[in-house]
Amino acid sequence: MIKVKDLTLHYGGTQILHGIDFEAKSGQITCIMGTNGTGKTSLLKALSGTHPRSGGRMEFDGEAIGIVRAQVMAQRGLALVPQGRMIFPLLSVRENLETAFAVLPKSERRIPAEIYDLFPVLKDMTQRRGGDLSGGQQQQLAIARAMIMKPKVLLLDEPTEGIQPNIIQQIGHVLEYLKGKGDMAIVLVEQYFEFAYALADHFYVLRRGLVSTSGPRASFEKAALRSEVAL
Repeated sequence: MIKVKDLTLHYGGTQILHGIDFEAKSGQITCIMGTNGTGKTSLLKALSGTHPRSGGRMEFDGEAIGIVRAQVMAQRGLALVPQGRMIFPLLSVRENLETAFAVLPKSERRIPAEIYDLFPVLKDMTQRRGGDLSGGQQQQLAIARAMIMKPKVLLLDEPTEGIQPNIIQQIGHVLEYLKGKGDMAIVLVEQYFEFAYALADHFYVLRRGLVSTSGPRASFEKAALRSEVAL
């Protein structure tokens, strides 16, 4: 569903990503792992158009994509759940969800019942302001908002960070459900190893802006992958 070849990215005069080859397929969870500062979030920014890549080729749903803005990628069917969630604190839960309507045709601008089935706490808090929610509730809201966009590719940056265990478990169930539908490629940046290993079909490990190793989960012994991620 999304594929890049020889992708590079700079912040000013500093090169952050060095010739990344990466692919994520529909019906799979592709996990990007590595220690802090290895370029994981930068890769998501390049994929989403949040920060323009410096070079390399990109394909989305079989079509070559130039260097375009994040709004264009969202309209094409890419949704990003960023680190820090980026919900609107003064808007209600419902209003936060409705911000996803911007990329949908008018006939599809509604909140599906599926959203409240997967995240029942949001139904109970429809009128509460986003800033009044706990961190875990805000994370659920951010994922739900992305789902309303009906993405072909869903990018998630550290969705378990600072979240209580019961909500981490719920997020895992939601990702398994979305994977099972088979029509979405899910790209997960995650440092919680057990969570990532339980969910992912394919791994990419970054080190100093390079892919140090990659492959399907079956190609890695768990202990060896854990050691690789920790280097």
